[in-house]
Formats: sequence, structure tokens, C-alpha cells
Amino acid sequence: MTGETRKTEFNGSTGEKLAAAMELPAGPPRAYALFAHCFTCSKDVKAAREVSRALRARGFAVLRFDFTGLGGSDGDFANTNFSSNVDDLIAAADFLRSNFVAPSLLIGHSLGGAAAIVAATRIPEIKSVAVIGAPADADHVAQQMKDSETEIREKGAAVVSLAGRPFSIKAQFLDDLKNQTVTECAATLKKPLLILHAPRDETVGIDNATKIFVAAKHPKSFVSLDTADHLLSNTDDARYAASIIAAWGARYLPAAQDDPVETQRIDAVDGGTAEIIPEKKFAVSAMAGGHAITVDADKEDGGDGLGPNPTRLVEAALAACSAMTMRMYARRKGWSLSALKVQVTRANDEDAHLSRVLEKSISAKGDLDSGQLERLHEIAGKCPVHRMLADGVEIRSKMV
Repeated sequence: MTGETRKTEFNGSTGEKLAAAMELPAGPPRAYALFAHCFTCSKDVKAAREVSRALRARGFAVLRFDFTGLGGSDGDFANTNFSSNVDDLIAAADFLRSNFVAPSLLIGHSLGGAAAIVAATRIPEIKSVAVIGAPADADHVAQQMKDSETEIREKGAAVVSLAGRPFSIKAQFLDDLKNQTVTECAATLKKPLLILHAPRDETVGIDNATKIFVAAKHPKSFVSLDTADHLLSNTDDARYAASIIAAWGARYLPAAQDDPVETQRIDAVDGGTAEIIPEKKFAVSAMAGGHAITVDADKEDGGDGLGPNPTRLVEAALAACSAMTMRMYARRKGWSLSALKVQVTRANDEDAHLSRVLEKSISAKGDLDSGQLERLHEIAGKCPVHRMLADGVEIRSKMV
């Protein structure tokens, strides 16, 4: 199968680090897709992996990730719910938009399909939505916890066995499920919808596909997955579903996607390079994700001052990453953020080249209360560069 799988990560809806895998085709992607896995599953469950890779073989770039508290992602599953899953999908779309290209195809499996229908109304670039074995009502999941509902209500939380694994379920999880309106969102989706469902699905009955189909407006399509089970545990079933999604989704790709120019930004995964400028003392020509930067030593250190020195570049990277993460979080929450400035400097008396303490100053303006400002301050500490520096980095070096 052509292409490659690249591990990556991004900040989820609550600022937690979410583990992800980017399926990249060998050539320029014809489109970018986002995959939402099933309830209590992970990005590596067979359906997510096989469907994503089969789409990759057909020229699609696909991001699959673990929802907060599941798989390799940070966070506590007990504090999540259906709404937070939807918000994680929005965060994943933001990640693609910022580092590659915004997704035009949204795919969801099981409860991930219900979340995809809801999330699609909040991702403007989405051109089409495909769901596999999706429930018509998010509250359908609560049936798996029916025997424990009384204990959950009385104690506020209880450990429930789901798919043979124990999960802590809180009352807020059940309440959130009851407040979801999947079919209403399907009715107002205003985007092409493909529904794939197995007639013999014993986990989410075929009647759910009927309800979603009836609620949705045209263009809408339904494809039977014949003898497949709910989890698409047979690889051939997963690949068949992917072939249908690829052929159907291609009808709704924007014309601009046929142009390979600017279809992929790889700065999030390909690192940086630097080459000396022969006629200069210290200056180097650096590349970061396709962007050229001249890096030099300050004049007082013997350089020509043609660009920022390396340590200043690190400080700027931390400031920029913090500001971007805070802005993304505020936008997702709908908070007013009219101005934001982050300044990073080494602490007083710190060695210019061996600084062990960096001081970050944040100035945020807008209609924000003290609680929102404090939350933004917390989010600034969760940006990728902050985590990289604070957690420590192992550098493996070799001569080539």
C-alpha cells in the first residue's frame, strides 16, 4: 500500500495532548479527511486503521486520533462526554487547518459517526460526511450502561464494563447523552451525507440508519454493508467501506483540490534544516516547514546580526506557540479576545546560551472574566513547545 503513516499530536478541546496518526499518500493528497473512532475504541481499532489506509491508497490524506482519555491521548475518560468528543473533532479540524489543509471529508464510526454529524455543522470546510454504523440518538450508548444507571445516579459515578474493559462513568456523561439531537443535526446538515450500515449489526440496529436517512436532506445515500459486523472486524469489509466512501466523496471535492500546489504543509512533521552561508561568520540559512529564515549571532557576539540568534528563536517559538494555542482555545469557546501578546525572556542573571529558566508574560484583552483569564493562562502552558521544553527532550545525533 503506497504512502506512509506519521505519528503526531495536537491539543484537544480541554488542552490535553491527543495522540494521532496522519495517513499520507505518496503524492499530493486529493483531499484531507478526518476520522472519528467508535465509543471507547481508539484510532488503532481495525475499522479506523483499515478505512483510513484504504482511503490513503486512493489519494486521501486522513487524520485519525484518540479522543481525550482513550488510547494514547492524555486526559481522564471519566470527565469526557459526547459533547467533548464533538469538541475534540473541532480541535482536530483546527490542527489540520493550521498545519496541513482543512478537512473536506468527515468520517465517523458508531458513536463517532453521531459526533461527526454534529461536528460537521461547525467545520465550514467540510464538503461531505460519511458515517458507519452510527446511532440515530447519542443516548443509544446509555443502553450499554442500563444496569448501572441507578448506581451512577445515586453515587455520581460508577465503574462500568464496556467491551470487556472497566470505565468510570459519571452522571454528567448520561445527562450529556440525553441532551444530544443527532437526527436534528442531520436534518440541518446541508452537506452530502453517506450512511453505511450492516443489516445484521447487533450493536447498533439497522433502524438507526433508517432514522438518520429519513431525517437528512438530499443529497443523501445509503449503502448496505451486507454481512459485516458492527466493528468491521473483517478487513475486507473495512476496505469495501473505504472504497465506497472514496468513490462517493470524490463527487463533492472542491475543484481547487485537483491543483497540487499548496495542498500540503509539512512543517508539523518534517523538522528544520540549517546550512552555513560561506561568506558570513556565523549566519546560516535555515528552513522550517518550507519557510526560509536567516539565523545569526548578535553583533556583540561576533556575528553580523542578520537574523535572530538561535536562543531568541527558541524564545519566540515558545511565545508564538503559546499565543496560537490560547487564541485557538478562546475561539473554540466563543470567548472575546481582542488582543493578545506573549513575551518570553530568560530570567535575570541567566546565561545567554545556557538558560535554565524562561519567564513568560501574557497580556490578554477582551470581555474576559478572571476565571477565563486563568483558564487561558493554564492553556498557554499546554502548547506543544512549552511541553517540549518543560518535559525535556532527548536528542539523538548522528553523522550522515
